[in-house]
Amino acid sequence: MSTNSIDTIMSGYEVVIGIEVHVQLNTKSKIFCSDSTSFGAGDNENISPISLGMPGTLPTLNKGVLDLAIKTGLALNCHIRAKSFFARKNYFYPDLPKGYQISQYEVPICENGFVEFSVEGQPRKVSITRAHLEEDAGKSTHFPEHTLLNYNRAGIPLLEIVSGPDMKSAKEAAEYCKTIRSIVQYLDVCDGNLEEGSLRCDCNISVKKVGEKKLGTKVELKNLNSFRFIEKALEFEIERQIDLCLSDKKIVQETRLYDPDKNRTYTMRLKEDAQDYRYFIDPDLLPIIVTDDKIKQIQKAIPELPIKKAARFVKELGLSTDEAEILTSDKALADFFEMTSKESGYSKQASNWILGEVLRYTNEHHQTIQQIKVTPKSLSDLIKLIEQKIISTKIAKSVFNEMMDSGNSAASIIDRHGYKQVTDVDELEKLIQKVLDSNSSQVDEYRQGKEKVFGFFVGAVMKLTKGQADPDVVNQLLKEKLSGRKI
Repeated sequence: MSTNSIDTIMSGYEVVIGIEVHVQLNTKSKIFCSDSTSFGAGDNENISPISLGMPGTLPTLNKGVLDLAIKTGLALNCHIRAKSFFARKNYFYPDLPKGYQISQYEVPICENGFVEFSVEGQPRKVSITRAHLEEDAGKSTHFPEHTLLNYNRAGIPLLEIVSGPDMKSAKEAAEYCKTIRSIVQYLDVCDGNLEEGSLRCDCNISVKKVGEKKLGTKVELKNLNSFRFIEKALEFEIERQIDLCLSDKKIVQETRLYDPDKNRTYTMRLKEDAQDYRYFIDPDLLPIIVTDDKIKQIQKAIPELPIKKAARFVKELGLSTDEAEILTSDKALADFFEMTSKESGYSKQASNWILGEVLRYTNEHHQTIQQIKVTPKSLSDLIKLIEQKIISTKIAKSVFNEMMDSGNSAASIIDRHGYKQVTDVDELEKLIQKVLDSNSSQVDEYRQGKEKVFGFFVGAVMKLTKGQADPDVVNQLLKEKLSGRKI
């Protein structure tokens, strides 16, 4: 593998990756009928004659779907077509009740865009070939002797975002998918929940000799539902394809699935070409007409997106690039940080606490930032108590853990446990003198030049005060006494 770049180059072969991200648009009803899109409904509860493709039914485009598609396209720097069409993608599978999927083919609503992000500090720009609207299929659950069909997903509105074959490594592909997820979350067009299928990624991967212009045989990895799995599946597939090339074996154009338990990919089906689907314009749906006024109206509603927000955090709030990128990777996390920073007045401290203790707690307890009991206001209060030297940072971590578990305020927890920091100079001088009197040999060692002993004295004083002494005051008083000025 190449060591001077994030691009993957192995045994004289390089990698080419393109990705299709299926974004479930955040609407209450399906794309062509009024069926609910709610997740978790009972099997076949959110269905109707239209979503089941019964004879005599006709689809009607959900206007909200169109607005969300345009909004996403603009955020991805796409050209929005003034006129686009729906087509029928014909194939036969039990979870497709009509025998075809309504999608867009030759004339998509969004095309020729790009997205920018960074991978390990290196800037990347990936082209967006197209972003087109389509309906989702149902879900098949297979058993040894039968298959169960749930059509709740049939007709769910999707925007399929198709990248160019621009990515050169598994890590870059994973970062691209994270960036798309972050953008659609910021736009509020999709919740980005991979586990529930709100956002699904299909990766097209091929390998070719370094410098070769012609692309190799493409293999699709389908339905990868975590960023970690995207990276691991691609890493396995890269090695598998290069091994085949080195052995002079043929790479088959196919769709493969990833088994995370065995960390391997396996064949799902041979890959169809576009002509196999027999696309033609859907006669039941009118062309989509988008005016310039509509585009301008939606453009105004686009919020500050992650890459610009991260740049602002660095420039205005003094965060590092890495800190800003992590905080802006998730909209809820970015909002939590901004509110905490504004409320407390200490941006760097807010960043440190959120990237440290908050994320540690959410990871350990498998919670999202929206689920925790600490609010930006209560975290701000804790940060201000530290800065006012009412409690030490060490004590603050204990207070924080209790805040997360109970939802109580920092002030109430500090009062109940008597956690207020000891800052009284006279009281601390007495305690320090007690420590020095009890450890005269260590005092002599320090005065003879063994300055490492100083940490012993600090620890002893902190132990006497149960960690509640102000470390700065303790250090200053100790140095004064050990220097002989007051002893």
